[in-house]
Order: sequence, then C-alpha cells, then structure tokens
Amino acid sequence: MTAGYNLAENTTTELIRDIEAVREHLGIDRWLINGVSWGSTLAMAYAIKHPERVSGIVLFAVTVTDRCQVDWITDRVQMVYPEAWNRLVSFAERELRGFDRRDARVVDAYAELMRSDDMDLLARASMEWCIWEDQHISVGTGDLSLDPKWLDSAFRMAFARLVTHYWSHDAFLPESILDQTASISHIPLTMIHGRRDVSGPARFPWELHQRHENSELIMVEDEGHGGAKMVKEWTAANDRHLSRIASIASGPN
Repeated sequence: MTAGYNLAENTTTELIRDIEAVREHLGIDRWLINGVSWGSTLAMAYAIKHPERVSGIVLFAVTVTDRCQVDWITDRVQMVYPEAWNRLVSFAERELRGFDRRDARVVDAYAELMRSDDMDLLARASMEWCIWEDQHISVGTGDLSLDPKWLDSAFRMAFARLVTHYWSHDAFLPESILDQTASISHIPLTMIHGRRDVSGPARFPWELHQRHENSELIMVEDEGHGGAKMVKEWTAANDRHLSRIASIASGPN
C-alpha cells in the first residue's frame, strides 16, 4: 500500500464479501471460523451476516472494535502507559495543524496523518504508531523492544494506515458486535483471552460471553495479548469443535 491508495472501499462489509467469495470458490457449505485480535471482530461480523455458513467460532485475544474499545486502546490506556501515550500525541500535535489532545481523538489524528501523500511524514507517523503498539501489548511479556517487522517501512505504513482507518470508523460496524450477539447465540463459540491483556481488557470477551448463550470463555491468567498457553488452548478448542462437527456429520450410529 502506497501513498495515494484509495481506502474508500476498504471496509468490513467488503472484507466479508471477500470471505464469502473464498468460501464459494472453495465450494465449502459451512465452516469453522477463527479470528485473532481484530480478526475476532471480523469473524463475529461475518457470522452475524452469514450465520447459515458457520458451524462454530473460535476467537483468540478477543476484540469487538466498538467506540468504547477503540477509545480505550487509543486514549484511556494512557492510564497505564502515560509516557508512551504522550509521545504518540505530541507527534500528532507537532505534525497536524489544529489537533488538540484535549478535545480530539488521537486515532482520528493518525488516520488523517496516514492519508498524507508525503512519504516522509507517512514513514515517521507510522513508526510512532507502531512504537505505541509495541508498548500497549507488552503487558504479560515484559518485552518493550521494537518489533523487527516495523523496520520494513512498506509493511509498517500499510499496517498503521489500515489500523487507523478501521479504528477511526469503529470498524465500519453500524451496530456493536455486543448488541448483535443474540442473533448467533445458537452457534457454538469459544473465546481464549489473556487476563493481562491491557490492549483488550477482559471486560469485552466477558460481556460477549454473557450475551451469547452457547459460549465458553477461557481466561489465561498469566498472559496478555497472546502467549504459548493461549495458543495451546486455541489448538485444543479447535480440536473440540472439529470433533463435534464430525460427530454431527456422521449422525447416529
């Protein structure tokens, strides 16, 4: 993705259409869908749109990407990382005329910065955003070092541009995932979440669990936005769902 790329048609609705196109191309009638982090929001949005095509859902590091969660991860989490947040916001105040941290959303500011045609600005703004990403997902790992993947400027700019685009529009969802969960409560749902996930507090999967009658929530107490124990639980959850689906398909003995 380069400066000048038109994001107008890059929305959750279009992503769901892409997923459906893949399903149709592969000739799959119903499938077990998985989602990690933002992907968990997309998986739920897909299931809500096409419940007849979903046999089960497994989510890892659960997000719902509504206004409350976006504001938490971009503004309120400064309660935990004030130094890192101040650096993030100070850059926007220097580079974006009219931005004032007292009355504007920082995610909107970075979405505007990442729409610039100035490649130098894109490079610097995306680095500030990704340094912030590394900070707020570090709880549970203790690793505050810069992720080597951010050294790839093309990847870094595309990542920051897409994240701020979706978050500034609350994932382009006309209604919160939480408020639509009842419509898919018949679909078995498993969620794996880290108790130390500061980026996505446990409140969000907990609320989803409370509203979904056919769900289980597995909290991994000593991990954050991912970890080896969570991966183990994720693998086991998929195995359980696949065994259930196979049992249903085989019918009574």
